[in-house]
Amino acid sequence: MNLIFLAIVLIAFAVAAIRQVQWQAPAGDAEASSPMQDLALGMIDTAESSVTLALGLIGVMALFLGLMKVAEAGGLLRIFAKLLRPVMVRLFPDVPADHPAMGAIIMNMSANALGLGNAATPFGIRAMQELDTLNPHKGTATNAMALFLAINTSSVTLLPTGVIALRAAAGSSDPAGIVPTTLVATICSTTIAILSCKLLQGRFPARAAEPGESPSADSSQATAAPSSDKTEDKLDPPLPETTDEAYPGWISALVLLGVLAIVPLTVLYGKTIAPWIVPGLMVLLLGFGAAKGVRVYERFVEGARDGFQVAVRIIPYLVAILVAVGMFRQSGAMELLIGPLGAVTGLIGLPAEALPMALMRPLSGSGAYGILASIIQDPAIGPDSYAGYLVSTIQGSTETTFYVLAVYFGAVQVRRVRHALPCALMADLAGVAGAVAICLLLYGHLT
Repeated sequence: MNLIFLAIVLIAFAVAAIRQVQWQAPAGDAEASSPMQDLALGMIDTAESSVTLALGLIGVMALFLGLMKVAEAGGLLRIFAKLLRPVMVRLFPDVPADHPAMGAIIMNMSANALGLGNAATPFGIRAMQELDTLNPHKGTATNAMALFLAINTSSVTLLPTGVIALRAAAGSSDPAGIVPTTLVATICSTTIAILSCKLLQGRFPARAAEPGESPSADSSQATAAPSSDKTEDKLDPPLPETTDEAYPGWISALVLLGVLAIVPLTVLYGKTIAPWIVPGLMVLLLGFGAAKGVRVYERFVEGARDGFQVAVRIIPYLVAILVAVGMFRQSGAMELLIGPLGAVTGLIGLPAEALPMALMRPLSGSGAYGILASIIQDPAIGPDSYAGYLVSTIQGSTETTFYVLAVYFGAVQVRRVRHALPCALMADLAGVAGAVAICLLLYGHLT
Protein backbone atom coordinates (compact mmCIF):
# COMPACT_ATOMS: atom_id res chain seq x y z
CA MET A 1 0.00 0.00 0.00
CA ASN A 2 2.97 2.34 0.61
CA LEU A 3 3.99 2.18 -3.04
CA ILE A 4 0.43 2.53 -4.31
CA PHE A 5 -0.23 5.55 -2.10
CA LEU A 6 3.02 7.26 -3.08
CA ALA A 7 2.54 6.50 -6.78
CA ILE A 8 -0.97 7.98 -6.81
CA VAL A 9 0.23 11.20 -5.15
CA LEU A 10 3.30 11.60 -7.39
CA ILE A 11 1.41 10.90 -10.61
CA ALA A 12 -1.32 13.35 -9.62
CA PHE A 13 1.24 16.04 -8.83
CA ALA A 14 3.13 15.44 -12.08
CA VAL A 15 -0.02 15.69 -14.21
CA ALA A 16 -1.15 18.84 -12.38
CA ALA A 17 2.34 20.35 -12.78
CA ILE A 18 2.30 19.74 -16.54
CA ARG A 19 -1.13 21.30 -16.81
CA GLN A 20 0.01 24.22 -14.64
CA VAL A 21 2.96 24.96 -16.94
CA GLN A 22 0.69 24.89 -19.97
CA TRP A 23 -2.12 26.84 -18.33
CA GLN A 24 -3.10 30.36 -19.31
CA ALA A 25 -5.73 32.38 -17.49
CA PRO A 26 -8.86 32.97 -19.57
CA ALA A 27 -9.05 36.44 -21.01
CA GLY A 28 -11.06 38.76 -18.80
CA ASP A 29 -11.18 36.27 -15.87
CA ALA A 30 -8.42 37.27 -13.51
CA GLU A 31 -9.84 35.19 -10.67
CA ALA A 32 -9.78 31.90 -12.57
CA SER A 33 -8.04 29.18 -10.59
CA SER A 34 -5.07 27.36 -12.02
CA PRO A 35 -4.73 23.54 -12.11
CA MET A 36 -2.37 23.57 -9.12
CA GLN A 37 -4.76 25.78 -7.14
CA ASP A 38 -7.60 23.38 -7.94
CA LEU A 39 -5.43 20.52 -6.76
CA ALA A 40 -4.64 22.23 -3.45
CA LEU A 41 -8.27 23.15 -2.78
CA GLY A 42 -9.37 19.65 -3.71
CA MET A 43 -6.95 18.14 -1.20
CA ILE A 44 -8.28 20.32 1.64
CA ASP A 45 -11.93 19.67 0.74
CA THR A 46 -11.35 15.92 0.48
CA ALA A 47 -9.58 15.77 3.84
CA GLU A 48 -12.50 17.56 5.50
CA SER A 49 -15.13 15.40 3.81
CA SER A 50 -13.32 12.19 4.74
CA VAL A 51 -13.51 13.05 8.44
CA THR A 52 -17.17 14.01 8.06
CA LEU A 53 -17.80 10.66 6.39
CA ALA A 54 -16.02 8.78 9.19
CA LEU A 55 -18.01 10.63 11.86
CA GLY A 56 -21.23 9.71 10.10
CA LEU A 57 -20.03 6.14 9.91
CA ILE A 58 -19.60 5.81 13.69
CA GLY A 59 -23.28 5.46 14.51
CA VAL A 60 -24.10 3.03 11.73
CA MET A 61 -21.04 0.89 12.43
CA ALA A 62 -21.94 0.81 16.12
CA LEU A 63 -25.47 -0.34 15.22
CA PHE A 64 -24.41 -3.25 13.05
CA LEU A 65 -21.56 -4.47 15.21
CA GLY A 66 -23.88 -4.27 18.21
CA LEU A 67 -26.40 -6.49 16.46
CA MET A 68 -23.72 -8.95 15.39
CA LYS A 69 -22.35 -9.13 18.93
CA VAL A 70 -25.81 -10.18 20.14
CA ALA A 71 -25.99 -12.85 17.42
CA GLU A 72 -22.50 -14.10 18.22
CA ALA A 73 -23.29 -14.33 21.93
CA GLY A 74 -26.43 -16.30 21.11
CA GLY A 75 -24.41 -18.93 19.24
CA LEU A 76 -25.28 -18.01 15.66
CA LEU A 77 -21.66 -18.53 14.60
CA ARG A 78 -21.66 -22.05 16.05
CA ILE A 79 -24.94 -22.85 14.30
CA PHE A 80 -23.44 -21.86 10.96
CA ALA A 81 -20.38 -23.96 11.68
CA LYS A 82 -22.49 -27.03 12.41
CA LEU A 83 -24.38 -26.52 9.16
CA LEU A 84 -21.18 -26.19 7.10
CA ARG A 85 -19.29 -29.18 8.51
CA PRO A 86 -20.81 -31.89 6.23
CA VAL A 87 -20.01 -29.77 3.16
CA MET A 88 -16.47 -28.94 4.28
CA VAL A 89 -15.62 -32.58 4.97
CA ARG A 90 -16.31 -33.33 1.30
CA LEU A 91 -14.51 -30.28 -0.01
CA PHE A 92 -11.36 -31.06 1.98
CA PRO A 93 -10.87 -34.84 1.62
CA ASP A 94 -7.20 -34.53 2.69
CA VAL A 95 -8.18 -33.18 6.12
CA PRO A 96 -9.54 -35.69 8.65
CA ALA A 97 -13.05 -34.80 9.76
CA ASP A 98 -12.03 -34.69 13.42
CA HIS A 99 -8.80 -32.73 12.86
CA PRO A 100 -8.58 -29.28 14.56
CA ALA A 101 -7.95 -27.72 11.15
CA MET A 102 -11.45 -28.65 10.03
CA GLY A 103 -13.02 -26.89 12.98
CA ALA A 104 -10.98 -23.72 12.38
CA ILE A 105 -11.81 -23.72 8.64
CA ILE A 106 -15.51 -24.01 9.35
CA MET A 107 -15.51 -21.29 11.98
CA ASN A 108 -13.55 -18.96 9.69
CA MET A 109 -16.02 -19.37 6.84
CA SER A 110 -18.99 -18.99 9.16
CA ALA A 111 -17.56 -15.77 10.58
CA ASN A 112 -16.91 -14.39 7.08
CA ALA A 113 -20.46 -15.22 5.99
CA LEU A 114 -21.82 -13.24 8.94
CA GLY A 115 -19.43 -10.32 8.53
CA LEU A 116 -17.60 -11.03 11.80
CA GLY A 117 -14.14 -9.96 10.64
CA ASN A 118 -12.59 -9.93 14.12
CA ALA A 119 -13.39 -13.62 14.50
CA ALA A 120 -12.66 -14.63 10.89
CA THR A 121 -9.02 -13.56 10.79
CA PRO A 122 -7.71 -15.45 13.85
CA PHE A 123 -9.69 -18.52 12.82
CA GLY A 124 -8.09 -18.33 9.37
CA ILE A 125 -4.59 -18.16 10.80
CA ARG A 126 -5.36 -21.01 13.18
CA ALA A 127 -6.66 -23.06 10.25
CA MET A 128 -3.43 -22.51 8.30
CA GLN A 129 -1.35 -23.48 11.31
CA GLU A 130 -3.33 -26.67 11.79
CA LEU A 131 -3.22 -27.49 8.08
CA ASP A 132 0.54 -27.10 8.21
CA THR A 133 0.71 -29.97 10.70
CA LEU A 134 -0.60 -32.19 7.87
CA ASN A 135 1.86 -30.74 5.35
CA PRO A 136 4.53 -33.24 4.17
CA HIS A 137 6.42 -30.50 2.29
CA LYS A 138 7.02 -27.62 4.68
CA GLY A 139 7.17 -24.27 2.94
CA THR A 140 4.89 -25.42 0.11
CA ALA A 141 1.13 -24.94 0.10
CA THR A 142 -0.90 -28.14 0.16
CA ASN A 143 -4.05 -28.62 -1.90
CA ALA A 144 -6.11 -27.99 1.22
CA MET A 145 -4.22 -24.77 2.00
CA ALA A 146 -4.69 -23.44 -1.53
CA LEU A 147 -8.39 -24.32 -1.56
CA PHE A 148 -8.95 -22.75 1.86
CA LEU A 149 -7.25 -19.52 0.81
CA ALA A 150 -9.18 -19.33 -2.48
CA ILE A 151 -12.51 -19.91 -0.72
CA ASN A 152 -11.55 -17.40 1.95
CA THR A 153 -10.93 -14.69 -0.63
CA SER A 154 -14.32 -15.36 -2.27
CA SER A 155 -16.39 -16.37 0.77
CA VAL A 156 -20.17 -16.44 0.33
CA THR A 157 -21.35 -13.36 2.23
CA LEU A 158 -24.80 -13.00 3.74
CA LEU A 159 -24.30 -9.72 5.61
CA PRO A 160 -21.75 -7.23 4.20
CA THR A 161 -22.22 -5.08 7.28
CA GLY A 162 -19.28 -2.72 6.70
CA VAL A 163 -20.44 -1.73 3.21
CA ILE A 164 -24.04 -1.33 4.38
CA ALA A 165 -22.81 1.01 7.10
CA LEU A 166 -20.79 3.07 4.63
CA ARG A 167 -23.74 3.35 2.26
CA ALA A 168 -25.97 4.48 5.09
CA ALA A 169 -23.42 7.10 6.13
CA ALA A 170 -23.33 8.32 2.51
CA GLY A 171 -27.07 8.99 2.61
CA SER A 172 -28.34 5.95 0.71
CA SER A 173 -32.10 5.50 0.73
CA ASP A 174 -31.57 1.74 0.50
CA PRO A 175 -28.24 0.89 2.20
CA ALA A 176 -29.03 -2.84 2.37
CA GLY A 177 -29.87 -3.04 -1.32
CA ILE A 178 -26.51 -4.75 -1.89
CA VAL A 179 -27.35 -7.77 0.28
CA PRO A 180 -28.96 -9.74 -2.60
CA THR A 181 -26.38 -8.59 -5.14
CA THR A 182 -23.49 -9.48 -2.83
CA LEU A 183 -24.94 -12.94 -2.22
CA VAL A 184 -25.17 -13.66 -5.94
CA ALA A 185 -21.68 -12.30 -6.66
CA THR A 186 -20.05 -14.28 -3.85
CA ILE A 187 -21.79 -17.49 -4.90
CA CYS A 188 -20.24 -16.96 -8.34
CA SER A 189 -16.78 -16.24 -6.95
CA THR A 190 -16.83 -19.14 -4.48
CA THR A 191 -17.95 -21.57 -7.18
CA ILE A 192 -15.08 -20.48 -9.44
CA ALA A 193 -12.64 -20.68 -6.52
CA ILE A 194 -13.56 -24.30 -5.81
CA LEU A 195 -13.64 -25.42 -9.44
CA SER A 196 -10.36 -23.73 -10.35
CA CYS A 197 -8.57 -25.24 -7.35
CA LYS A 198 -9.81 -28.72 -8.14
CA LEU A 199 -8.82 -28.37 -11.80
CA LEU A 200 -5.41 -26.75 -11.29
CA GLN A 201 -4.08 -28.64 -8.28
CA GLY A 202 -2.70 -31.39 -10.53
CA ARG A 203 -0.85 -28.86 -12.71
CA PHE A 204 1.13 -27.46 -9.78
CA PRO A 205 2.93 -30.42 -8.17
CA ALA A 206 3.81 -30.06 -4.52
CA ARG A 207 7.47 -30.12 -3.60
CA ALA A 208 9.47 -28.83 -0.68
CA ALA A 209 10.68 -25.23 -0.85
CA GLU A 210 14.39 -24.67 -1.26
CA PRO A 211 16.11 -23.57 1.97
CA GLY A 212 17.49 -20.41 0.34
CA GLU A 213 14.17 -19.15 -1.03
CA SER A 214 12.80 -16.00 0.57
CA PRO A 215 9.28 -16.17 1.96
CA SER A 216 6.47 -14.78 -0.14
CA ALA A 217 5.07 -13.08 2.92
CA ASP A 218 6.25 -11.78 6.22
CA SER A 219 3.63 -12.42 8.81
CA SER A 220 5.05 -9.97 11.28
CA GLN A 221 4.61 -7.17 8.76
CA ALA A 222 1.40 -8.44 7.25
CA THR A 223 -0.53 -8.59 10.47
CA ALA A 224 0.52 -5.13 11.52
CA ALA A 225 -1.67 -3.10 9.14
CA PRO A 226 -5.13 -2.31 10.48
CA SER A 227 -8.05 -1.78 8.13
CA SER A 228 -11.80 -1.95 7.90
CA ASP A 229 -11.67 -5.05 5.76
CA LYS A 230 -12.95 -8.37 7.05
CA THR A 231 -9.55 -10.05 6.81
CA GLU A 232 -7.45 -7.00 7.53
CA ASP A 233 -8.68 -6.54 11.07
CA LYS A 234 -6.13 -6.60 13.86
CA LEU A 235 -5.91 -9.75 15.88
CA ASP A 236 -6.94 -8.08 19.12
CA PRO A 237 -9.80 -10.38 20.22
CA PRO A 238 -8.98 -13.77 21.74
CA LEU A 239 -9.52 -16.79 19.54
CA PRO A 240 -12.90 -18.41 20.27
CA GLU A 241 -13.21 -22.15 20.55
CA THR A 242 -13.81 -24.21 17.44
CA THR A 243 -16.47 -26.88 17.18
CA ASP A 244 -16.48 -30.52 16.12
CA GLU A 245 -20.27 -30.76 16.12
CA ALA A 246 -22.37 -31.09 12.98
CA TYR A 247 -26.01 -31.27 11.99
CA PRO A 248 -27.14 -34.29 9.95
CA GLY A 249 -26.20 -34.07 6.31
CA TRP A 250 -29.78 -33.71 5.13
CA ILE A 251 -30.24 -30.57 7.22
CA SER A 252 -27.12 -29.00 5.73
CA ALA A 253 -28.32 -29.96 2.24
CA LEU A 254 -31.70 -28.33 2.84
CA VAL A 255 -30.09 -25.14 4.08
CA LEU A 256 -27.72 -25.07 1.08
CA LEU A 257 -30.66 -25.51 -1.28
CA GLY A 258 -32.44 -22.72 0.56
CA VAL A 259 -29.49 -20.38 0.04
CA LEU A 260 -29.37 -21.29 -3.66
CA ALA A 261 -33.12 -20.68 -3.90
CA ILE A 262 -32.54 -17.13 -2.73
CA VAL A 263 -30.74 -16.41 -6.00
CA PRO A 264 -33.81 -16.52 -8.29
CA LEU A 265 -35.83 -14.78 -5.59
CA THR A 266 -33.21 -12.06 -5.57
CA VAL A 267 -33.45 -11.65 -9.31
CA LEU A 268 -37.24 -11.44 -9.25
CA TYR A 269 -37.92 -9.60 -5.99
CA GLY A 270 -34.56 -8.14 -4.91
CA LYS A 271 -35.72 -4.52 -5.01
CA THR A 272 -38.86 -5.39 -3.05
CA ILE A 273 -36.98 -7.35 -0.37
CA ALA A 274 -34.11 -4.90 0.13
CA PRO A 275 -36.01 -2.24 2.18
CA TRP A 276 -37.01 -4.92 4.72
CA ILE A 277 -33.48 -6.12 5.39
CA VAL A 278 -32.19 -3.56 7.92
CA PRO A 279 -35.29 -3.40 10.15
CA GLY A 280 -35.73 -7.14 9.73
CA LEU A 281 -32.16 -7.77 10.90
CA MET A 282 -32.73 -5.61 13.95
CA VAL A 283 -35.79 -7.59 14.99
CA LEU A 284 -34.50 -11.05 14.04
CA LEU A 285 -31.04 -10.78 15.62
CA LEU A 286 -32.28 -9.20 18.84
CA GLY A 287 -35.10 -11.75 18.96
CA PHE A 288 -32.62 -14.58 18.38
CA GLY A 289 -30.40 -13.33 21.19
CA ALA A 290 -33.33 -12.94 23.58
CA ALA A 291 -34.56 -16.46 22.77
CA LYS A 292 -31.08 -17.78 23.60
CA GLY A 293 -31.07 -16.04 26.97
CA VAL A 294 -28.61 -13.31 25.95
CA ARG A 295 -28.77 -10.00 27.82
CA VAL A 296 -29.31 -8.23 24.54
CA TYR A 297 -28.89 -4.64 25.75
CA GLU A 298 -25.53 -5.27 27.43
CA ARG A 299 -24.21 -7.28 24.48
CA PHE A 300 -25.46 -4.71 21.99
CA VAL A 301 -23.68 -1.92 23.86
CA GLU A 302 -20.49 -4.01 23.97
CA GLY A 303 -20.59 -4.53 20.22
CA ALA A 304 -21.49 -0.90 19.59
CA ARG A 305 -18.42 0.12 21.60
CA ASP A 306 -16.30 -2.02 19.26
CA GLY A 307 -18.00 -0.37 16.28
CA PHE A 308 -17.16 3.06 17.62
CA GLN A 309 -13.50 2.09 18.02
CA VAL A 310 -13.35 0.62 14.50
CA ALA A 311 -14.90 3.73 12.95
CA VAL A 312 -12.50 6.05 14.79
CA ARG A 313 -9.50 3.86 13.95
CA ILE A 314 -10.10 4.06 10.20
CA ILE A 315 -10.20 7.89 10.08
CA PRO A 316 -6.45 8.24 9.29
CA TYR A 317 -6.70 5.59 6.57
CA LEU A 318 -9.76 7.23 5.03
CA VAL A 319 -8.05 10.63 5.04
CA ALA A 320 -4.90 9.23 3.41
CA ILE A 321 -6.56 7.29 0.61
CA LEU A 322 -9.37 9.77 -0.06
CA VAL A 323 -6.92 12.68 -0.36
CA ALA A 324 -4.71 10.62 -2.69
CA VAL A 325 -7.67 9.57 -4.84
CA GLY A 326 -9.02 13.12 -4.77
CA MET A 327 -5.66 14.41 -6.02
CA PHE A 328 -5.62 11.79 -8.74
CA ARG A 329 -9.08 12.82 -9.91
CA GLN A 330 -8.64 16.59 -9.53
CA SER A 331 -5.33 16.62 -11.41
CA GLY A 332 -6.87 14.97 -14.46
CA ALA A 333 -4.78 11.81 -14.13
CA MET A 334 -7.87 9.71 -13.44
CA GLU A 335 -9.44 10.84 -16.70
CA LEU A 336 -6.27 10.08 -18.65
CA LEU A 337 -6.03 6.55 -17.23
CA ILE A 338 -9.64 5.50 -16.93
CA GLY A 339 -10.99 7.17 -20.06
CA PRO A 340 -9.63 4.70 -22.64
CA LEU A 341 -10.11 1.65 -20.42
CA GLY A 342 -13.57 2.74 -19.31
CA ALA A 343 -14.69 3.08 -22.91
CA VAL A 344 -14.00 -0.63 -23.33
CA THR A 345 -15.20 -1.95 -19.96
CA GLY A 346 -18.30 0.23 -20.18
CA LEU A 347 -19.50 -1.97 -23.03
CA ILE A 348 -19.79 -4.90 -20.59
CA GLY A 349 -21.41 -2.97 -17.76
CA LEU A 350 -18.30 -1.81 -15.88
CA PRO A 351 -18.38 2.00 -16.18
CA ALA A 352 -15.26 4.13 -16.00
CA GLU A 353 -16.08 5.45 -12.52
CA ALA A 354 -16.22 1.88 -11.14
CA LEU A 355 -13.05 0.67 -12.83
CA PRO A 356 -10.61 1.97 -10.15
CA MET A 357 -12.53 -0.02 -7.56
CA ALA A 358 -12.22 -3.26 -9.52
CA LEU A 359 -8.49 -2.70 -10.04
CA MET A 360 -7.70 -1.70 -6.45
CA ARG A 361 -9.75 -4.35 -4.62
CA PRO A 362 -7.28 -7.28 -4.87
CA LEU A 363 -4.38 -5.01 -3.88
CA SER A 364 -5.54 -3.09 -0.83
CA GLY A 365 -8.63 -3.29 1.36
CA SER A 366 -8.15 0.17 2.82
CA GLY A 367 -7.44 1.60 -0.64
CA ALA A 368 -10.57 0.02 -2.11
CA TYR A 369 -12.59 1.14 0.89
CA GLY A 370 -11.41 4.71 0.31
CA ILE A 371 -12.23 4.55 -3.39
CA LEU A 372 -15.69 3.19 -2.56
CA ALA A 373 -16.23 6.07 -0.15
CA SER A 374 -15.09 8.65 -2.70
CA ILE A 375 -17.38 7.21 -5.41
CA ILE A 376 -20.58 7.02 -3.38
CA GLN A 377 -19.85 10.43 -1.81
CA ASP A 378 -19.51 11.99 -5.27
CA PRO A 379 -22.73 14.01 -5.88
CA ALA A 380 -22.53 13.12 -9.57
CA ILE A 381 -22.71 9.38 -8.75
CA GLY A 382 -24.11 8.74 -5.27
CA PRO A 383 -24.74 5.44 -3.47
CA ASP A 384 -28.06 4.69 -5.17
CA SER A 385 -26.97 4.94 -8.80
CA TYR A 386 -26.03 1.90 -10.86
CA ALA A 387 -22.34 2.67 -10.32
CA GLY A 388 -22.97 3.13 -6.59
CA TYR A 389 -24.61 -0.27 -6.28
CA LEU A 390 -21.92 -1.87 -8.43
CA VAL A 391 -18.90 -0.60 -6.48
CA SER A 392 -20.64 -1.43 -3.20
CA THR A 393 -21.26 -4.97 -4.40
CA ILE A 394 -17.67 -5.36 -5.60
CA GLN A 395 -16.41 -4.24 -2.19
CA GLY A 396 -18.70 -6.68 -0.39
CA SER A 397 -18.11 -9.66 -2.68
CA THR A 398 -14.37 -9.63 -3.42
CA GLU A 399 -11.32 -9.73 -1.20
CA THR A 400 -7.88 -8.22 -0.73
CA THR A 401 -6.23 -11.24 -2.29
CA PHE A 402 -2.57 -10.31 -1.88
CA TYR A 403 -3.05 -9.30 1.74
CA VAL A 404 -4.85 -12.56 2.58
CA LEU A 405 -2.12 -14.54 0.87
CA ALA A 406 0.56 -12.64 2.80
CA VAL A 407 -1.12 -13.01 6.18
CA TYR A 408 -2.26 -16.63 6.00
CA PHE A 409 0.73 -18.14 4.22
CA GLY A 410 3.13 -15.91 6.10
CA ALA A 411 1.79 -17.30 9.37
CA VAL A 412 3.20 -20.73 8.45
CA GLN A 413 6.14 -19.54 6.31
CA VAL A 414 4.82 -21.00 3.06
CA ARG A 415 7.09 -19.97 0.20
CA ARG A 416 5.58 -21.89 -2.70
CA VAL A 417 1.92 -20.91 -3.01
CA ARG A 418 1.38 -23.18 -6.05
CA HIS A 419 -2.09 -22.59 -7.58
CA ALA A 420 -3.46 -20.56 -4.68
CA LEU A 421 -2.82 -17.14 -6.23
CA PRO A 422 -4.23 -17.79 -9.74
CA CYS A 423 -7.29 -19.47 -8.23
CA ALA A 424 -7.87 -16.57 -5.85
CA LEU A 425 -7.50 -14.04 -8.68
CA MET A 426 -9.92 -16.01 -10.84
CA ALA A 427 -12.36 -15.94 -7.94
CA ASP A 428 -11.92 -12.15 -7.72
CA LEU A 429 -12.59 -11.82 -11.45
CA ALA A 430 -15.67 -14.02 -11.13
CA GLY A 431 -16.87 -11.87 -8.22
CA VAL A 432 -16.56 -8.69 -10.32
CA ALA A 433 -18.30 -10.37 -13.27
CA GLY A 434 -21.07 -11.64 -11.01
CA ALA A 435 -21.46 -8.18 -9.47
CA VAL A 436 -21.75 -6.58 -12.91
CA ALA A 437 -24.31 -9.15 -14.07
CA ILE A 438 -26.61 -8.96 -11.06
CA CYS A 439 -26.37 -5.17 -10.74
CA LEU A 440 -27.17 -4.77 -14.43
CA LEU A 441 -30.18 -7.01 -13.95
CA LEU A 442 -31.51 -5.23 -10.85
CA TYR A 443 -30.21 -1.68 -11.14
CA GLY A 444 -29.08 -1.26 -14.74
CA HIS A 445 -31.85 1.27 -15.39
CA LEU A 446 -30.40 3.68 -12.80
CA THR A 447 -28.11 6.49 -13.88
